[in-house]
Amino acid sequence: KMMTAENPKSLRSRAPALICVDIQRGFEDEAYWGGNRNNRNAEAVCGVIIEKWRELGLDIFHIRHSSTNPESRLHASHPGFAFHPLAMPQQGEPVLTKSVNSGFIGTNLQAMLDERGRDVVVIIGLTTDHCVSTTTRMAGNLGYETLLVSDAVATFDKTGVDGEHFSAEIIHATALASLNEEFAEVLTADELFAALQA
Repeated sequence: KMMTAENPKSLRSRAPALICVDIQRGFEDEAYWGGNRNNRNAEAVCGVIIEKWRELGLDIFHIRHSSTNPESRLHASHPGFAFHPLAMPQQGEPVLTKSVNSGFIGTNLQAMLDERGRDVVVIIGLTTDHCVSTTTRMAGNLGYETLLVSDAVATFDKTGVDGEHFSAEIIHATALASLNEEFAEVLTADELFAALQA
């Protein structure tokens, strides 16, 4: 694992790329997404991580979802398409637009990572079980060493196939459990910062 003491190369020296997934205003409308979101602090945590990446001069990739459904809060015509104020891209930071769950599909994310020689990625954003999960699974399958920040992601309540109710916290926790040590290493923002300083 990356963060064990016997790893000879520090995380910072490996120049991890930060992938910000769908940190958009549309996710502020909880009722639209089925009500009740967990981790309402996620965007604030994302903002702190993004600032840290800028301080260190590391690569940041901003991915945004452009829904093909004109009614969606993430359709390009809707105010919800805009990036969240705490996660606004700065000049020179690539912005990639997708219309499916994975940040690697229909974008040149993989080519840009490979051009820059990046083999470690850190994933933050929304939502835990949809676009974050799909992007994380693909990153792992494509061979990137993948870190997923548990308190910089969030999701919403879900209704099961038999009409049963699943809380956002359960959906979030089980999504992270499925990803951890299979597709990625799941860690907190504090653990991430500690690894960067090690």
